Amino acid sequence: MVKKIIHVDMDAFYASVEMRDFPQYREVPIGIGWDSKRSVLCTCNYLARQYGVRSAMPVITAKRLCPELIIVNGRMDLYREISQQIRAIFNRYSDIIEPLSLDEAYLDVTDCQLFKGSATLIAEQIRRDIFNELQLTASAGIAPNKFLAKIASDENKPNGQCVITPDGVANFVRELPLRKIPGIGPKTAEKLARHGLITCADVRASSEEHLKTIVGKFATALYQRSFGVDNRELTVKRQRKSLAVETTLAEDITTEKECLEVIAVLKTKLLQRLETVEDRKICRQGIKLKFFDFNQTTVDHQSTTFDEQLLFELLTTALSRSKGRAIRLIGLTLGFTSLDNKQGKNLKNNSLENQQQEKYAEQLCLNIE
Repeated sequence: MVKKIIHVDMDAFYASVEMRDFPQYREVPIGIGWDSKRSVLCTCNYLARQYGVRSAMPVITAKRLCPELIIVNGRMDLYREISQQIRAIFNRYSDIIEPLSLDEAYLDVTDCQLFKGSATLIAEQIRRDIFNELQLTASAGIAPNKFLAKIASDENKPNGQCVITPDGVANFVRELPLRKIPGIGPKTAEKLARHGLITCADVRASSEEHLKTIVGKFATALYQRSFGVDNRELTVKRQRKSLAVETTLAEDITTEKECLEVIAVLKTKLLQRLETVEDRKICRQGIKLKFFDFNQTTVDHQSTTFDEQLLFELLTTALSRSKGRAIRLIGLTLGFTSLDNKQGKNLKNNSLENQQQEKYAEQLCLNIE
């Protein structure tokens, strides 16, 4: 049976919430983050994007590109609450839902009988419900698989949707730039380009064996994607592998005492977040330091509990690698025990883009708590 997959992606989610709640932000460029030279943006509205401002961009860079940019402190608790409301809307149309982050998810509507089974009309109604009930806009991609649905959702942003029918897959994918494939970042795209691989058509003309010499294990998935093939099922329930908190400091620090003061705050946040993680056992504990030159070091060690004494030992080791460099960021991590074989196999089938989205949501946005 041909699958009917919808990828719903909220439009500049955090920024749109602020524009909805505060009319003074609707006609000006805004970014969500801290108004600090050391902060990075979680997102920005579309007006700011016209100046080249992007998510994960340092505030100082964003303001250089757009001097009128207004930095708005994010409200993560509110964003999570609205995300749950969006999820409730999704549940009206399918119980097979794979959330990627607070603002996007896949839905399998293959068996949904609403609108005579039309995935296109279902997606339109989902977007209509979101707007009518939450005054927010979303874009959607409709396709036979996850890979194509995700790309399609970006085709007519904001507040639009794109449909890729089963007989339209070949034409859509043939000249698709490889840079649009989830999992291919700028460096990988550049590496592929050096071998004459720019579009999916170029990859088709190559071979999986040749691709392995360029992108390693990703070669099989890339070769399949170039033909529009993606047989992954939606992962309805994903178990967390790790938990992390970090903060970029307003000013560089250099001493162990200063580090411990920051760690005391991070430790409280980490333990609070740990309380929300169900049925997972700690197996590792770690610390990350990023230095003023943006190089970083990570030290971890096996542990079955959160061990404060071990934390001090890890900090000592990490500081010994600083070679006198000032510290701009500190992070704490906990690793959890592996899943059983069957669960582990299912988790390995998760897409690379899912992992990247999860990491983005968990790491980047901690700067606006």
